[in-house]
Amino acid sequence: MNAVQLEEILKSNGYKMTNQRRAIIEVLCENIGKFLSAEDILNLSKIKCPQTNFSTVYRNLEILEQLELVHKTNMDANSTCFYEIIDLDNHHHHIICTQCGKTKAIDFCPLEMFKSNIEDEDFELLDHKVELYGICSECRKKPKK
Repeated sequence: MNAVQLEEILKSNGYKMTNQRRAIIEVLCENIGKFLSAEDILNLSKIKCPQTNFSTVYRNLEILEQLELVHKTNMDANSTCFYEIIDLDNHHHHIICTQCGKTKAIDFCPLEMFKSNIEDEDFELLDHKVELYGICSECRKKPKK
């Protein structure tokens, strides 16, 4: 998904395209496949639009999450949330390094393996996400503290 598509979705849902919102969307779209913290998004957005502030970033991330356009995850002990634009054209899941936050897309979806269990429980599945956590090769090479 690109910034123009996101802008159209936001407009069709009644949201105006402010300079700050456009900067946030551009930052997210320029980093497809990467999880960014709100602080990362703020710092990168301020380069494009210096008036951007934390409350604007959080408010826009909340809107994008409600519209199911952004994937939010929490991957560390201090409760920092990370965000990634959902790529509607490329369904994938993630493996995430718990030490550095490096994220890789996994082009495998285990949903088919669970389908009969879900049906047995009389549930209608609406959505799913799979996040696997581990330590990347670079972090494993670093000396332990």
